[in-house]
Amino acid sequence: MRVQASSLRKGNVVDLEGKLYVVLTAQNIHPGKGTPVTQLDMRRISDGVKVSERYRTTESVERASVDERDYTFLYSDGEGFHFMNPETYDQVVASPEMVGDAHYYLTDGVTVKLLTHEGVPIGIELPRLATFEVVETEPSVKGQTASSSYKPAVLSNGLKTMIPPYITAGTRIVVLTEDGSYQERAKD
Repeated sequence: MRVQASSLRKGNVVDLEGKLYVVLTAQNIHPGKGTPVTQLDMRRISDGVKVSERYRTTESVERASVDERDYTFLYSDGEGFHFMNPETYDQVVASPEMVGDAHYYLTDGVTVKLLTHEGVPIGIELPRLATFEVVETEPSVKGQTASSSYKPAVLSNGLKTMIPPYITAGTRIVVLTEDGSYQERAKD
């Protein structure tokens, strides 16, 4: 489907010369003189190469048809990360390059949104929050208040984060999947 370059937004997938690109940033520039242009910073899905393209706002670009559905994470092995569609029970395998740092948050049975193009996973959207156990952290110092600085901790998924001083090893905490930052103590 062809769309105007000016209508593209972050996260859209476009097809340029048979290769798929995900839009990282889209900026419409209106100079005082001359033709308005759209500046697109994109990443090629197949190999991760970043490119920058500039289009006149009236030019059209081929937008790839992307299917966005909920999938359940099953397991990972040498082949990649295995996901299952909970409605049809179809399974797809995502490459480690496509999953990237999201692999820290993939635990058995977690539901994620997978973006697929012709049955091939090209993007992943994690739930906003995830719960993990603190495996290792420094002991809290007596007299330290809750409002003081944070201390480093290692979580059960291998991720390092900063936690409040009153949290000890063995405590389950909730982290933000965007950056791995501490949100609260788990309610379970």
